[in-house]
Formats: sequence, C-alpha cells, structure tokens
Amino acid sequence: MKQFLNEDFLLQTSTASRLYHEFAKDMPIIDYHNHLPPDQIANNKNFENLTQIWLYGDHYKWRAMRSNGINESYCTGDKSDYEKFEKWAETVPYTMRNPLYHWTHLELQRYFDVYETLSPSNAKKIYDECSAKIQTPDFAVRSLLSKMKVEVACTTDDPLDSLEHHQAIAQDGTMTTKVLPTFRPDKYILIDNPNFADYVQNLGVVANVEITSYADLLKALRSRADFFASLGGRLADHGLEQIYAISFTEESADSVFKKVITKKSITSQEALTYKSAILHALGVMYHELGWTQQFHLGALRNNNSRALRTLGPDTGWDSIGDWSQAQSLSKFLGRLDENDQLAKTIIYNLNPRDNELMATMIGNFNDGSMAGKIQFGSGWWFLDQKDGMERQMNALSNMGLLSRFVGMLTDSRSFLSFPRHDNCREYRR
Repeated sequence: MKQFLNEDFLLQTSTASRLYHEFAKDMPIIDYHNHLPPDQIANNKNFENLTQIWLYGDHYKWRAMRSNGINESYCTGDKSDYEKFEKWAETVPYTMRNPLYHWTHLELQRYFDVYETLSPSNAKKIYDECSAKIQTPDFAVRSLLSKMKVEVACTTDDPLDSLEHHQAIAQDGTMTTKVLPTFRPDKYILIDNPNFADYVQNLGVVANVEITSYADLLKALRSRADFFASLGGRLADHGLEQIYAISFTEESADSVFKKVITKKSITSQEALTYKSAILHALGVMYHELGWTQQFHLGALRNNNSRALRTLGPDTGWDSIGDWSQAQSLSKFLGRLDENDQLAKTIIYNLNPRDNELMATMIGNFNDGSMAGKIQFGSGWWFLDQKDGMERQMNALSNMGLLSRFVGMLTDSRSFLSFPRHDNCREYRR
C-alpha cells in the first residue's frame, strides 16, 4: 500500500515528478513575508512540547477545533498542553479536505519522521515522541529554519519596534538564515481606530519627533523606515480591507490629522481623505527607498465582538470580505505611476472572485522597466490551499506571466509551516 503523502504527493505525471524532484525540491526558501517572532529566533528557542510549537497562536487549528465542538478552554484556555493536543488529535480526522489535514501530516513527516495519521488512538505516542525531539538542539528554531533550507526570512514589524532582536541576529553571525525586518505602518493609516492618537504619541517618542502635524507624522515614519533600511529592511506590508484613493490635498489631510490627535471627532469621509493621503505618501517613500510594497487586501476582521472582547485580535474570528477593489487600486497605482513614483508592488487578494481582477490590474502598471515589477501575490490565508493556489496561478497564467511570478511565502507565525512551500512547488508542476 502506498504511504500517505508519499514522495509524489500531488505529482500526477512523470514529467511533474521529474521537475519537482530534480529541480524544485531542494531549492532554498526565500520567505519574504511571515509573522515569525524575531525574539524566538534571536534566542534560538527550544519549545517544551508539540503543543507549544504547533497549537499556541495557531488560529487555523483553533477554528477547526471550535467547529468540531471543542470548548475554548482547549484552544486558548487553561487546559494542560497535552489536553489541548489530545483535542487537536480528536479533531484531525474531521479536517479531511481542509488543508489542515495535509499540513498536519506533512509537518509530522518532514520534521519528525512520523508517517502515521494522527488520531485519538495514537495521540499520546506521537505527542511523547515528538515532544522528546523538540527539546533537543536539532529542534531549536534556528535548526528548524536550516533544516527547511530557509535562506531568507522577512518578519513583520511595527515601526515602533526597536528591532533589537534583528540586531542581535545580525551581530551573532552564526545563522545560515538571513532574518530581515518588514515595515508595517497600518496603525498610522487607520485614523478611525480609537487608539490612533496614542499610537502617534508613541511613534513620536521612539522617532524623537514632536508630532503635531501631518508633516511631522511623515517625518517620523520616514525616520523609522530609514532605521529599518539600515538593518537590511527592503519591504513594507499592509493588511487593509481595501486601498484608499479618493482625492485629497496635504492641507485636508493635515486638518483631519489635527482633529484626531486633539480628540475631536471626524466623519467617515474625512477619515477616507486622510487614509488616501498617507497611503500615497507612504507609496512615494517606498519608491524613494527602493523598497517593495505589499498589500494584503480583503480580510473582514474581528467579526465576533464577544470573542474580541474576551480573547483579543488574531484568535480566529476573521473571514473573507467583499469590498470593491478595482477602482481604488487603479487610482492608487496610477497616481504613483503618473510621477514615476511607483515602487515594486505585490498585491494579494482574499476574495477569490477578484483573482482575474488582480491578474489584469497588474498588467496596467508593469511598465517594462523590469520583469514582474507589479505582482499578483500567491493565495493567502483562506486561499492558502490547493484550490486557492491553483485558481490564483490559473488566473495569472491566463492573463499575465506565471513564469515571472514571485512565488510562495508562509505568512505564518509557526516554525513548522515551511512544507507549504513544497505544496506550491508541486501545484506549479
């Protein structure tokens, strides 16, 4: 009987098998967008057990467990690590056809040489065996990155971040993986967030800039971007519902900004004016720095207000949104292109209905200055699975150049997520 997820998993022809095994399989990974914690890399963390490295912070698994009727105490609550793992093992057989089923077993195979399918009957055996391995130096996080041939890992960082852990990693000089910061300034775009004024005040302190105007804010953000660049940062990232691109002036943006930092209310139209202005200004800055800008568009976040109140954000209560994307994206890219200020750009959509939209939009601004200047990014989040990846690649190959596609990333907080790169390589065959 063939082993589950054998070496030709997803490879359905001899040509596909040859292309994967002889060319793609051993290529290094350039993970240009992830949410790995830099402090854990700097400290070369060893996790204590399989639950800590596999279930802590993994809202994909939590969502599945909740759907399987598992109480929250086994997801984010106070149950023991083994009890939580046991409930995950109970859920795994019910994840059939969800990418979690393949991911779970790919990770058990690639990292731990466990070829059984996880279930309640073998949960204790697998937990004990894998947890014993996790506590050894071969399973410290730097070794895990090296094992998967991760050549570059670009983390996602707030402009306030001291980047002390990136500095420590760079000064260490012993890592085979280059770890670089990515600039994520969304807090300073979303002016309708009730904490916006506090974010701005904190930014001023860190940047050593007294921020009393919109111009001051841009100065502070540029100071922080220069700091990121000094440590090898060459990327910016944004997680937005949609691009903001209505008409604005510097004066109108300044007026809205001053209202908010003095605790005055603004209208939704004023908020949109400010967001459009600062997003354009950041785009200009990225071009000046020679960076690549990334836009993750279309997530409807924090749908469950009760869960947000009790558990906080990023705990598994987000879904696909249905905003109109084309017109504002076209205006945003067009304004920058008009003055030759359009940086290299990667656009990711979360709603699969927009695949063809994105695949054709990038062609409007690929100007021949370089191959693949504007990219339709890989399927992400809810589309980071076989159907989602294939639909993204089919749209791109039909309407653009798949051969110039920038490729896969993990977008993950887990050090065990890298086998997903093999999935993408296999789908492309």
